[in-house]
Amino acid sequence: MIIRIIEKPITRTEAREIAKEFYGNMVKGVVDVEREIIALGGEWHMDANSLIIESGSRQDTVWGFNFYTDDGRIAYTSLINIRPAQNNRKIEVEDEMLKGKMERIIRKLIV
Repeated sequence: MIIRIIEKPITRTEAREIAKEFYGNMVKGVVDVEREIIALGGEWHMDANSLIIESGSRQDTVWGFNFYTDDGRIAYTSLINIRPAQNNRKIEVEDEMLKGKMERIIRKLIV
């Protein structure tokens, strides 16, 4: 299973290579909004989540997303985002400021 922690920018083509393993033009990922890194790949968000936690991230700063390599669209949905204790009761990230921070980091690292 291909899962990569991304700390320096990669191209959309590189992201597409990771995506091919499971979903073709879409790759599951997680973003650590504190460390400003992402992990891409795996069948489930939890696959990338586990790797990024092992690398030193804290669960309360890691959020899930899907990245569509064809058009660069980001969907802020993942089961790991359901966190009533952090005021996120849905599968989608509800806080617009958090979404904005996630997008900035993702777009900085997938160019």
